[in-house]
Amino acid sequence: MSPDRSTGFPRTPEKVLDNSLNTLYDCLDKAIVKSMIVDKNSPIPQYFQLQTWLTEQIQEGIFKLHDKIPTEEEFVQLTGLARATVRQAIQNLANLGYLTRKKGLGTFVTIPQVNQEKQTIVGIIVPDIRAGYAPELARGVEDTAAKSKHSLMVCSSDELFIKAEFHANRLIENAVSGVIYVPTASPDAKNRMIVQKFKERNIPVVLADRTIADLEIDHVTTNNFDGAYKLTTYLIDKGHSKIAFVFSNIFSTERLRFEGYKKALQDHRIAFDPAIVVSHPGPFNDEQFSKYASSTLKQRKKMTAIFAAHDRIALTFYAVAKQMGLSFPDDISIVGYDDLNLLTIPLTTMHQPIYEMGVESMKLITARIHGAKDGPKSVVLDSYFVERDSVAQI
Repeated sequence: MSPDRSTGFPRTPEKVLDNSLNTLYDCLDKAIVKSMIVDKNSPIPQYFQLQTWLTEQIQEGIFKLHDKIPTEEEFVQLTGLARATVRQAIQNLANLGYLTRKKGLGTFVTIPQVNQEKQTIVGIIVPDIRAGYAPELARGVEDTAAKSKHSLMVCSSDELFIKAEFHANRLIENAVSGVIYVPTASPDAKNRMIVQKFKERNIPVVLADRTIADLEIDHVTTNNFDGAYKLTTYLIDKGHSKIAFVFSNIFSTERLRFEGYKKALQDHRIAFDPAIVVSHPGPFNDEQFSKYASSTLKQRKKMTAIFAAHDRIALTFYAVAKQMGLSFPDDISIVGYDDLNLLTIPLTTMHQPIYEMGVESMKLITARIHGAKDGPKSVVLDSYFVERDSVAQI
């Protein structure tokens, strides 16, 4: 099957449907279509591959006006994609006017009106759409974008400059109207290069969560310094004075948490001990942080509590502690940061309003798309403390 040069995807066979059958799902040759829709080795996001394939079916008349397309669950079975990925592709096409959703009935093919208001596409570059806080951030952006009929292109950088640059070029090629960008685990100079690519083409950019030093630009983040200060104070109030701190020093957010931790120690006249600080020069990595957890827990007599700069670090400590026959808070106390949905551990942490961060980022980019010319906006959201059962009173 030869590829379509314009899209890079395999061409659709001339006949996919048997119009004597009742539903498009029943008409699809499952084995053939699964291989056609998604190339899992491609750098192109899977939702966009599905979106492109659906658009081709409609434009070529294979999916006809008023046809009911397969349900989200049927597309999950057909493609092997996550339901959220399928939903994003369908919602984007609904925003573009190719589909309409009817509650209780399904999703149907429509034809975009030539005279309808011009649609806009917003790009979002996150570290990893599958993990950490990125899915919740993207959902906040997506829900807000849908209300104003903006389509969304979501890209994962995997914390790599080279992938962020690739996605930046692709977003520019797709004529996006604005970009929400979470800086990668690269030096500030390289992240500034990504932003500059868009600015040179008058494409507005909003930074989400992380900031870039010496760059005056719209950004949405949370009060990381204050949140860490409060968590450290909580540990001190519980009787802890030997508090280890584990973080990645490359990110502005975690550096601010480290500063908040040190300030709380200082204000309570507790000496800062660099010997119980683990400072990693790159992004989070399960294997490396498992080693940090093992070495830290082996030295637990030097400390009574651990401040993990985000919840994924804390989760790694729980896993390693279990392997070592230790438990929190019986053997040592621990706190995290983010309040991810970690149902397996009762972690005391600081809740970050990640969804709201996505909402506010989309509001800022929408204002810029509509022509707002005022100076750079800084939106700093408050986090709140969540007490569970990972800290002992001593």
